[in-house]
Amino acid sequence: MSQQYYAGSCLCGALRYEVRGEIGDVVQCHCQRCRKANGTAFATNAPIKKTDFHIVQGEQFLKAYQSTETTQRCFCSECGSPIMSIKTDTPEYYRLRLGTLDTTLTQKPTMHIFVDSKAEWDSIQDGLPQYSERP
Repeated sequence: MSQQYYAGSCLCGALRYEVRGEIGDVVQCHCQRCRKANGTAFATNAPIKKTDFHIVQGEQFLKAYQSTETTQRCFCSECGSPIMSIKTDTPEYYRLRLGTLDTTLTQKPTMHIFVDSKAEWDSIQDGLPQYSERP
């Protein structure tokens, strides 16, 4: 499976973290909230165990925004880099924003979700499964 140690950081480098464990299935989410939170056509996320996530520098810069009743989005308060989200329905996991990894990730995306709300200017060109919501 995947390696057991990953390092990551925000854009400005004030916040640094480690994942000491596995990174789950890589998912590309096209929902409007992910698009707005990331400023892109989709967010590339993967679940990680909460107990595997460790902030090694700049914990004071990690801020949370309650974007829905069940979701908090965590980001660097200095540069705005999205780091992860926390969902009440999976309290033992974070959804890590994979673009913040500094360690090479060999896993590839496994699916696209919320494609019914994808950006009208985006075109999905791979053969991955596509779901109108979360499967």
